[in-house]
Amino acid sequence: MKKQFIVIGLGRFGSSLVRTLVHSGHEVMAVDKNEQPVQDIADVATHALQADCTDESVLKELGARNFSHAIVAIGDDLQASILTTMLLKELQIPRVTAKAKNEMHGHVLSKVGADHIVYPERDMAARLGKQLSSNNLIDYIELSPTYNLVEIKVPPAMNAKSLKQLNIRAKYGCNIMAIKVGDYMNISPKAEDLIYTGNILIMIGSNEDINHLENDYEQ
Repeated sequence: MKKQFIVIGLGRFGSSLVRTLVHSGHEVMAVDKNEQPVQDIADVATHALQADCTDESVLKELGARNFSHAIVAIGDDLQASILTTMLLKELQIPRVTAKAKNEMHGHVLSKVGADHIVYPERDMAARLGKQLSSNNLIDYIELSPTYNLVEIKVPPAMNAKSLKQLNIRAKYGCNIMAIKVGDYMNISPKAEDLIYTGNILIMIGSNEDINHLENDYEQ
């Protein structure tokens, strides 16, 4: 379903978000107080405008009330980030997502009404750290502070064995949701399905259980 977003702040994070949302089929108004980033994104965004969103009258002129989701992606200007978030909530935007520079910034954004706080730098560093510390981990998504969805390369010790033989759920408490074989995705694989080196397992489990599995099968 096509959605309408307003993205305020067109640094690296905001611009990348605009491109992703537009390529996913949504309508996006992209706004920044500086002219250059607006020009850079003009050919991509549905609408691209130069405006200072710390002014309530400007937000009203932009028609911010018409958007169901606003993303405040302002970078280093914490005051502008906080004020813009507060004004959007006062305009009764149903959902406001705000980018935070650090935990304190995120705490303040939450206090002024942000519905969702994102920490791009912290989350990317955590993801990269996970990948660098494991020989098999390709990617992971944090579902909660204690549970992750991960993509793991099948190590040699699992080669040509069935899921029943490996018995991963019983041994480690991890659930295998799918097996990627090249471009093919085997959703909800059966117990007798074999896996091979080069395949990718997509599984859900607690941090502790996933670490236990990785340590046992570390190359």
